[in-house]
Amino acid sequence: MEISQFMGQQEHEAIENSQDKKAGPPHEALSLISAYLPLFELLAMSGVCTSLRDAVNKDVLSWLDIVVKSPLNLRLSDEILMKITSKANGRLTTLALMDCAKITDDGLQRVVERNPLINKLYLPGCTGLTPEGVIGAVKTLSEHHHGLKSLMINGIYNINKEHLETLRPYLENLSQQEQSGSWPLLFHEHRDVPTFRHDKGYTTIDVEVCPKCDEVRMVFDCPRWTCKRKIGRSMRDCRGCNFCIPRCQECGGCVDDSEEVEEAVCADILCSDCWLQLPKCDLCNKPYCKQHAHNGSCPPGSTGFVCDVCCANFNI
Repeated sequence: MEISQFMGQQEHEAIENSQDKKAGPPHEALSLISAYLPLFELLAMSGVCTSLRDAVNKDVLSWLDIVVKSPLNLRLSDEILMKITSKANGRLTTLALMDCAKITDDGLQRVVERNPLINKLYLPGCTGLTPEGVIGAVKTLSEHHHGLKSLMINGIYNINKEHLETLRPYLENLSQQEQSGSWPLLFHEHRDVPTFRHDKGYTTIDVEVCPKCDEVRMVFDCPRWTCKRKIGRSMRDCRGCNFCIPRCQECGGCVDDSEEVEEAVCADILCSDCWLQLPKCDLCNKPYCKQHAHNGSCPPGSTGFVCDVCCANFNI
């Protein structure tokens, strides 16, 4: 079901429910919690009854930080995004579109023109956008005499060093962060909480020029202090994008040729230490990484699990 159909259906059901039974005003506590609800729950709440729908839609605080992620991201279009962001009445401050492939440059531009107070713009994996479209949106926001505090553009195709240099003047506090330093960006932490990592002292923009391949990508630091203690090796030797330096899916540490690399059922790379700590399949003795641990099944009478590969091979 499309998001627009879902929203229309919720409003229709709310009207029908109000006709069957006249509902009183929502509890006052709603105004305290609605600002913390995810977008999907806000849209679902709008379909409970007319009074809830009106209360949620009129509460601007609930729509100041819009985060679109799975499952809504797969069907989000420019028109639906405009309808959702319009509920903030031009006061939108955070726009996070996680892997929203249907959003185009024109759709993003219309949203930022109507919401000049956006200071956090997260667009990772929005493959329908172009570098020129992102630059245009950032320039539009800068016309209102404020810079972006956070910008995420990893996964947008064809971003090069020239695009990155064009964006730099419009990013707030970027030069100060480069001089004073920022928190290290760790692979496993970004995987677990990719959206709001900038709020904890990280750099303003999520991509930079990789020191290994000279491409514009996310560059990760190594959390393993054992690397620093190796003779003639500094922590910068372990710094690079995920294409240049393989990293353990669990701890984010670098895995080089001198170390034995273990493989999980899900084909993710694991270091030996993490591999030993994870539960193993009863048949193939391979673990899942924690991100894919739900794929295993527990056969009757077993305290462990059987991976999906073994289930298919042995018809379990």
